[in-house]
Amino acid sequence: MNRLIIGVALICGLLSKASAGLAQNSSDDPYVSERKEAYQLYNSDRHLEALPLFEDLAKRNPDDADVLAGLASCLIDRSVTLSNQEDGAKERIRARSLLMKAQQLGNNSSLVQNLLQVTPENGVITYDSGAAGNEIHLGEVAFARRDFDEAIEHYSKALELDPRNYAAALFVGDTYFAEKKLPSAGLWYERAVQIDPNRETAYRYHSDMLTKTGDMAAARKKAIQAVVAEPYNPITWRGLQQWANASKVKLTTVHIKTPNSVSEKDKSHININIDPNQSQEGMSVWLVYSMSRAKWRGDEFKKHFPNEKEYRHSLPEEAQALSVAATVLRSNLGKKGNKTEMPKDSDLAWLLKISSAEMLEAYVLLSAADNGIAQDYDQYRQQNRAKLEAYLSEFIVPELGEK
Repeated sequence: MNRLIIGVALICGLLSKASAGLAQNSSDDPYVSERKEAYQLYNSDRHLEALPLFEDLAKRNPDDADVLAGLASCLIDRSVTLSNQEDGAKERIRARSLLMKAQQLGNNSSLVQNLLQVTPENGVITYDSGAAGNEIHLGEVAFARRDFDEAIEHYSKALELDPRNYAAALFVGDTYFAEKKLPSAGLWYERAVQIDPNRETAYRYHSDMLTKTGDMAAARKKAIQAVVAEPYNPITWRGLQQWANASKVKLTTVHIKTPNSVSEKDKSHININIDPNQSQEGMSVWLVYSMSRAKWRGDEFKKHFPNEKEYRHSLPEEAQALSVAATVLRSNLGKKGNKTEMPKDSDLAWLLKISSAEMLEAYVLLSAADNGIAQDYDQYRQQNRAKLEAYLSEFIVPELGEK
């Protein structure tokens, strides 16, 4: 867990365009000069050296949001080196408080969001038990000191003890990244993926590395794969957004607004409520959608999930309802003689596009999942990883050159 925090800070970077501009325009100001030096150290991954500068800057200007974010990140890194776990927890609690203040002051960067997400409120981090876990912790301490050879030695020892240790392989890659040995870093990120393709971190780190080297097409693929690995982890979507920002493209928001028209009074009384203000174009489409979903409140759910006692919204229910809705929509368009025209209603247009691409299930899981539907994700991904990646590539993440 520890090093995942360090890695997030390492990959994200801190120096913003605004900060760079301030440093260039006010180089005679002692505060700005010290601020610039702190950023330079931080972005050279010399976080422990940057720490006292950030401490001083924060005392002089406690409302500098970027400085508070840098200080918090460096404190988290230093917490790894402390032998007393209580001291480490206190350091992380303080860091979290600084991150929250930075956010309140307007810094809502990916760095701040990611660090807040992965830093526990109580500051307590549980280390893996056993010899391999101890080697990883020793590697953490060495990495924080920038003793990269020793860090790799400990991570490699952890892999000898546990060849399926995802963190050890990931951290070897991240250490090579810190050393600017990028081909080696990429190989170790791939090794981590081979150990567990359903964890997002190695894909995301690899994407960030490729973005920094300018290989935006390869970085795009890795960012997409990170989302497919863990689509309900906000960090993966922030990583995808970082790629989009760096590539100067805009991610597409895909959403079909479906009616919430099915209600259940009791097991014997299921009601469908029709919105009288609904467009004529969509009335029959959403009626059959609602009728299809209503069936799942009865025996249909039990047929598909005999081992589950309580009804829940599921992937097959939603995909089936959207499928029959799309069938009615095509029929309606055919009757009007405009089979190839897109509906004026944006929700119906999305329904037709996604259905025609045969990606309704991927849409439901990646763009319209609730807690019930999310339970079906892992099983679907086992057989359909390529389709999930294709959905993101075709509908959400523009190719380079597209706007």
